[in-house]
Amino acid sequence: MSKRPYLALLLAGLVHALVTPIAVAQTSNKLTYQPAPVDNPLKGLVPYQGDVRSRFPHSLEFNYIAYSDLVKDFGVYDWDPLERLLNDVASRGHQAVIRIYLEYPKKSGVIPPFLIDAGLKVHRYLNTNTQPFPPAQVETPDYEDVHLRRSLREFIAEFGKRYDNDPRLGFITAGLLGTWGEWHTYPRNELFASKTVQQEVMDAYESAFRITPVLLRYPAGPQDEQKSANTDRSFGYHDDSFAWATLHTGKQEDGWFFMTALKQAGEQAEVKWKSQPIGGEIRPEAWGIVFDENPSNPQVQDFQDCVQATHASWLLDSGMFAKQQSPDRIQRAIEQVRKMGYEFYIRSATIRLEVPTDATQNAGSLKASVEVENRGIAPFYYPWLTEYALIKAETKLPSKTFQGNGKLIGLLPDQPPKQWQETFDLQGMPSGNYTLAVRVPNPLKQGNPVRFANAEQDQDSPTWCSLGVVEIPKW
Repeated sequence: MSKRPYLALLLAGLVHALVTPIAVAQTSNKLTYQPAPVDNPLKGLVPYQGDVRSRFPHSLEFNYIAYSDLVKDFGVYDWDPLERLLNDVASRGHQAVIRIYLEYPKKSGVIPPFLIDAGLKVHRYLNTNTQPFPPAQVETPDYEDVHLRRSLREFIAEFGKRYDNDPRLGFITAGLLGTWGEWHTYPRNELFASKTVQQEVMDAYESAFRITPVLLRYPAGPQDEQKSANTDRSFGYHDDSFAWATLHTGKQEDGWFFMTALKQAGEQAEVKWKSQPIGGEIRPEAWGIVFDENPSNPQVQDFQDCVQATHASWLLDSGMFAKQQSPDRIQRAIEQVRKMGYEFYIRSATIRLEVPTDATQNAGSLKASVEVENRGIAPFYYPWLTEYALIKAETKLPSKTFQGNGKLIGLLPDQPPKQWQETFDLQGMPSGNYTLAVRVPNPLKQGNPVRFANAEQDQDSPTWCSLGVVEIPKW
């Protein structure tokens, strides 16, 4: 007689003896939509570095840094200026957007002296492309210089080694090349970096930064005469003439406008927003007035049309932060800025409590299925993880928290909802009534978590979105 049937019967008996009967309680809840906060992390309007929280809600701050402030010699760096910037911004619970530059009208001493001592040629001239401000002297380095190119490559490598995925840093605009670090030297186009130098800078950034997003000023396809092709690279873009030179007009003289350049760069550029962020700066001529019902300058393009076309997540803007604005302008800005970037809505939550009926067992489990969709115009670009909590009504504080597996990254607008499936061990959890809630923590300790577009957000505890009530029995 074969031993296999006997062995199978024996195993079946053992499994049956080891299975503990389970009592199940399950609830399914439909949740209610409500617009998410306008100052959710990593999106919205961005002021220059400083405490202007009373002017308009925001989660990001921007500032420039001169290359000479950081780079002292080959392989010698002073990171203190960047540390001070990041720590100051983080002290307000915000993340920083930064750009490092090698030339800036009206500024001198931006190029490190050791490069000039090594023979770097510098072009000094009156830059007339400074509207709406007066022309100003600028110093443009010879970007083909071998010493400068070596310095740039080595600096970017060390920059990424130290700061990639630093929670204080939200976005980097590539900078380093061109006036204001904007990758052009217009109207002196002949002074700009060659495609070879552009490629070297992009190669260095791609190797150094794998998590923190880096944004380029101009989309460029393989047919571009001045810019090295970048559509197949892991960079986002920033439109620094937003709502002024954003939308396609069809006019030949407007061929440099952002959406025109994006279309000319090809399909990869047009869908770049799905994997890499789009940011920028509202053009100075449009500051503030872009949020008026009828902007006083007729060249200002419709803000909402520009946001929809570009899928922009963040925009530098001094207009709403330079001084206190009128209540009407603030309200209109809140309504329009809220539509930038992502907006995550939890449609429903199913909570399943499984409790052993065997009195010798002292722990059950909680299973949650959360249905979340993106009602914004762009995704979330960081792999932040969900966190859950059981909250006591008496204290409005989490009694126990659980690390979740759900991520917001990759959830695109107009896509079917994601299902987050979680199982939590209730070992040692006291009996009682609890609210199960979720949030997406910000790795910046002082930073706000991602808050959901739900009426249940902050309902039972600050920063948490309530999913439903759970009654945990005595074990």
